[in-house]
Amino acid sequence: MQRSTLNTQRSTLKGKSAAAKQFETSDRFDLEDRLLRFAANVVRLIEKIPNNRAGNHVADQFLRSGTSVLPNHGEAQAAESPADFVHKMRACLKELRETRRWIRLIIEVPLLEDSQSADHLLDETEQLIKIFAASIRTSLGRQKIGKPCDPAPAPIGS
Repeated sequence: MQRSTLNTQRSTLKGKSAAAKQFETSDRFDLEDRLLRFAANVVRLIEKIPNNRAGNHVADQFLRSGTSVLPNHGEAQAAESPADFVHKMRACLKELRETRRWIRLIIEVPLLEDSQSADHLLDETEQLIKIFAASIRTSLGRQKIGKPCDPAPAPIGS
């Protein structure tokens, strides 16, 4: 019997190079690609923050939280159980919420001359928070009603 998997647990590479994917015209949703662009945009925004005491502190913390979601999501894809999956997705959600606060601080101070890129990144952060929260809710709901969430078959005799 084959078990279904969550979209966030499926491999997202599908054997295509990054160059080939860039020219694809399909509207396929790929969270890994979206998180990669998100992390890259965090890095680009950090480069615009002034090199002073406050800027360096905020940039360091923002860099850690904003780029950690991509590898944490990879860990969730390799979860060993539905509970492990939820735990790792919650870590992603926690980092996204921290990132949202750093972006809001960057805008409030302001640490940028033009906050348009920060506003765009804040909007993307909000959308990702909603995606991860919904994924966690779905996984928890499946666990309660006994639907499979994990691609590995249950051990015999459990």
